[in-house]
Amino acid sequence: MSQTQAGTEPQKIRGVFSSQEVKKVGTGTTVRKTIQKTFWFCEEKDDGSLEVQPLNPNYVPSGPKKNVEREYFLTHFAPEPEMYMQSVYPKMRELNKTVARAERYRANNELYSAEMEYNNALKVDDENVRANFGLGITYLERGENDKAQNVFTRLVKLDAAFEEEHKHLFNEFGIKLRKNSMTDQAVTYYERALELAVQDENLLYNLARAWLEKKDTAKCLDFLLKSLALNPRLEPAVKFLLWLDGKGLVPEDKKQAVSALTAEIRKSGGSSPDVTAASRAVPPPAAGGS
Repeated sequence: MSQTQAGTEPQKIRGVFSSQEVKKVGTGTTVRKTIQKTFWFCEEKDDGSLEVQPLNPNYVPSGPKKNVEREYFLTHFAPEPEMYMQSVYPKMRELNKTVARAERYRANNELYSAEMEYNNALKVDDENVRANFGLGITYLERGENDKAQNVFTRLVKLDAAFEEEHKHLFNEFGIKLRKNSMTDQAVTYYERALELAVQDENLLYNLARAWLEKKDTAKCLDFLLKSLALNPRLEPAVKFLLWLDGKGLVPEDKKQAVSALTAEIRKSGGSSPDVTAASRAVPPPAAGGS
């Protein structure tokens, strides 16, 4: 049962729960048992699965999430409704408001106010994905690459940063890394996403762009072709392939495959009304962002 008002329909599980673990402390004759109590924020997903995330000392969910079998959850987790209503829910709401304020400031190009609010959010939850992305993008927009590097180091360690719900921020941050000449970081960032099984044509396309800036046309083309394999009609990728071919940048061992593909694109008219112009133009803008 949810720790919110119950309606006529069964409510999904959502709230704070605790688990207990018995641990032995000491050695020999001094050994003793202690009970360690952990508080979790639990949420039931649409498919019925249960996801739990530990609370940090500031009473907000933080850190890695994990799925728990329903039977195990019902027997090993105890509801903590008072903690949820009195401490956790107000803290979560205030944190979300702080991040939303920061995002409004950034949208209005009030970058120093945005930085302040993002940092306020990170004082409460240093693993908050939206706040980390927002702060990193803010620094990149101000050209402060050293500070952006610190945020980048945190983000690549956060699996949650590469989840579907953060896709827009993920793409924007990667594009801005590349545009700020942080190409090595952009490559590391995109490859980290691939390690976590993120299969996205925009990600692969932007990784191809990063490898081109590193002057590795072989790897550039490998990822570009993977992008087109996922979405043959992705317009920036189509234009990019035609541009590489038109500039004679296709490696010898790829020419036959690329020639066949570009011929098919030109035959079909491509996804752009002017594929001939596309082959002569500068590389198209990054996919999935500005």
